[in-house]
Amino acid sequence: MASPRPTLILPLFPLPDATLFPHTLLPLHVFEARYRALVVDALARDHRLAVVRLRPGFEASYAGKPAVHEVAGAGEIVSWERLANGRYNILVKGEWRVRLARERPSDTLYRLAEAHRLEDGPPAADAAPVLARVRAACARLLAALQRPADLLDTALAEGQGPGVIADRVAAAVLPDGGLRQELLETLDVDRRLARLAGALDALVRELSGGRG
Repeated sequence: MASPRPTLILPLFPLPDATLFPHTLLPLHVFEARYRALVVDALARDHRLAVVRLRPGFEASYAGKPAVHEVAGAGEIVSWERLANGRYNILVKGEWRVRLARERPSDTLYRLAEAHRLEDGPPAADAAPVLARVRAACARLLAALQRPADLLDTALAEGQGPGVIADRVAAAVLPDGGLRQELLETLDVDRRLARLAGALDALVRELSGGRG
């Protein structure tokens, strides 16, 4: 019998359009009182938090507990700066995908949730062809944007798992928050890579006036 998955207790940092992928860094400027309190408490404990995307229509209940997606990115605050006005600049390193199981009652200003780590499924097929397609699309994208050709070399480097490459490229170049959330929720690495390759091709076509 498989052992039960350990339960994580994570403070929630809900945002409308930010995605924390594993193996990536996410800078955040923290200005609301409840999230300044979250940072203070996280730094006093294990430095960990979950960045979760707000569901559409969150504006009506933003001051309370608006609905969020079930799958979030969890990570560790690896650097921070407290500003003179009490705000923070923090840098979060993504560690895991997590599924939020339920929220915990809390007397904190921010929300706490029980969560379980999610693991990628191993690629079922040879990932080399789709990785080659991703690398080629990234090269075309950087050329279309007139950016340095080596800008994504770290994200695309050999020796990383295919899922890691997909996460790092998605975090670096995909502008659409809904698509990033979709990729965060996709544990099947083959599907994630294929979806990323298609999105990159579409971006190149858009930037090239349909000629990509």
